Amino acid sequence: MLNGKQKRFLRGLASTRRSLFQIGKEGLSPNLYRTVSDSLEAHELVKVNVLKTCDTDFDELAFDLAMYTNSEIVQKIGRTIILYRPSKERKIQLP
Repeated sequence: MLNGKQKRFLRGLASTRRSLFQIGKEGLSPNLYRTVSDSLEAHELVKVNVLKTCDTDFDELAFDLAMYTNSEIVQKIGRTIILYRPSKERKIQLP
């Protein structure tokens, strides 16, 4: 569980990163969960863009994505979700 200081630190790191994934009208799928999970293992911090064509409720979508990838939601802003999950190598050193 991340505390406020750690979330602020991760939000700062995420501000300079591009979104790696876009979720559209197809919504969530097992393939998307797998690729986001693999990306979290490689990068630890991932931004996901949710397009306006996605019919699923934004908060529900963010919760499901975090739950199925065993990650934590760092921030939900606009239509962007920032997820964090430490990898085995611990690339990001949290304060």
